[in-house]
Amino acid sequence: MISLDEFKRVELRVGQIVLAEPIPGSDRLLKLTVDLGGERRTVVGGLAQSYVLEELRGLQVVVAANLAPARIRGVESQGMLLGVGCEEAKAVALLTVNRPVPNGAPVV
Repeated sequence: MISLDEFKRVELRVGQIVLAEPIPGSDRLLKLTVDLGGERRTVVGGLAQSYVLEELRGLQVVVAANLAPARIRGVESQGMLLGVGCEEAKAVALLTVNRPVPNGAPVV
């Protein structure tokens, strides 16, 4: 269990995926460019087996924006997309917003 104060330290923001591309040598990782309203970040996600590249483009997603960067397969990932893993389908469903909001809007 974590406290509410600990949870509040995670900065969740809405971002829009503007580009999705495969990472050479990986059959499950994608390199995503995400617009967080005033800045664009690169995020690596294990989505290649769950999404076609074209269906990711334009999608507004929830991003953990204040994580320390991590290097994955030689690419610096500057955040994490939130999603739900479905073991039966061996797929991931990204958390999205149900109506357009400004990129960078905080999740409250």
